[in-house]
Amino acid sequence: MRPVTITLACTSAALLGLVALAPAGAAAGSDPRPIPNGRGYDRAVKFIGKEAKPQPVTLPAVPTNPYMSPNGTSNIHNDTYMTDAYRWSGPIGRDTKVTSGVAGGECASIAFDSRGRLVAVCIAGSVASKLTLIHPDTLKVLARLTLPTPEVTDPTVTTRDYTEFAGSYFYLDHRDRAVVAAATHHIMMYAVRGPAGDRRFVEVKDLDISMAMDDSDSVQSALPDFSGRIWFATKAGVVGNVDPQTGVVRHIVIEGEQIANSFAMDEDGSIYIVSTAALYRFDTEADGTPRVTWREEYENDGILKPGQKSIGSGTTPTLMSGNRVAIVDNADPENVVVYRTDEVVLGDRDICTEPVFTEGASATENSLIAVGDALIVENNFGNSLDATVGGASTTPGMARVDVGDSGCETVWVNNTVRAPSVVPKFSAKTGLIYTYTKPVGPGTIDRWYWSALDFRTGREVYSVLAGTGILFNNNYAAAYLSAKGVGYVGVVGGVVRIEG
Repeated sequence: MRPVTITLACTSAALLGLVALAPAGAAAGSDPRPIPNGRGYDRAVKFIGKEAKPQPVTLPAVPTNPYMSPNGTSNIHNDTYMTDAYRWSGPIGRDTKVTSGVAGGECASIAFDSRGRLVAVCIAGSVASKLTLIHPDTLKVLARLTLPTPEVTDPTVTTRDYTEFAGSYFYLDHRDRAVVAAATHHIMMYAVRGPAGDRRFVEVKDLDISMAMDDSDSVQSALPDFSGRIWFATKAGVVGNVDPQTGVVRHIVIEGEQIANSFAMDEDGSIYIVSTAALYRFDTEADGTPRVTWREEYENDGILKPGQKSIGSGTTPTLMSGNRVAIVDNADPENVVVYRTDEVVLGDRDICTEPVFTEGASATENSLIAVGDALIVENNFGNSLDATVGGASTTPGMARVDVGDSGCETVWVNNTVRAPSVVPKFSAKTGLIYTYTKPVGPGTIDRWYWSALDFRTGREVYSVLAGTGILFNNNYAAAYLSAKGVGYVGVVGGVVRIEG
């Protein structure tokens, strides 16, 4: 194992260290324990609003990658277009039941296997990333495996960020195998083996990609294209791919730029990556080596705004029907920016640059939701450890921007909902946007809610209490919907489940 120097990264790393406050995760196979609530749970309002009346929305088709599990189950952003949209239902607020389970860390990234079980990477403070199999109903931990962890050569480092560990952007492949870019610069594949009551993760493939990067670098994301070649992007700007059959690695480097997010890909083999300076489309040379097809710089004021992880766009690119790709830039105020994906275009590549939220108070560190011609953007400005404790919260804001042939229009802005850091999701069956919110107070009480907004109007339909206290902080984890319409969100203490 080669030593990797770990650097303490932003507030989320400090918050992850606080997972030590939670009880240790139950051993695999034992009954789950609920996440303990903090002060004020008994006095907190458990349900706000009313039951939703589903208003279905038609979604354009997104091709299923033949090397990934079905759309909606495969990765943190649902599919290879990174739409964050589900075709199936989600909770509508009818007799809602909320449960939680300690899982030995924050289960930030979750996929669903062919049996409906949760496959998650749960990160436990400064200890390690753990690949975890969780029962979808009871939240019982069925199997757990500690992922390869690099040696820490800096004795002053006591906690680490997602990117210094591994797996925040893992995916589930077409054979139910978890594919993880390990912090040791290997891409690992794991399958679930063993009878009921004795499930375990077994390594089935180890792909060494260390030749493509320096010891101090870290893989941000690894995903397969539609031919099966596994692409990866690193923090230091390496863009590469590995042939899983031969192990051959090919890569290039974006000089002077960093990559801080995952990436999108289409069925034609094109890869869309945003750096701290520009949005790229990559394709391949005849031998598989990545090549830059086009590069578009976006507005960037060069300031790391509170709530951001890098001095640049905080969004994974989102592909839309009609050969379009969207990001949020790092201007002030920030803009939703939409580009044409074609290799060659007549005129400008950018379709629109639409400002959202207000000057001095806009920052997005999560991917856009794509719903046909509409994009949903969330404001994460002000998120930090101090911003979400003692009854405090972040700057509110969620907006819908519709994209036309020659421009964009802001349809609505919700200036009351406060979603510090969650990756929000959309259900086409219900017409609801699902997010994870933290209202102010009352007093110093910290309340965390699973919230549903009307896609058409942006109004909050209902919010149900997930829990109180720091262990219910989702800390950049995503919201998820299973095919049975159950909601989940990873939190510092484990996993929260919402049904109803």
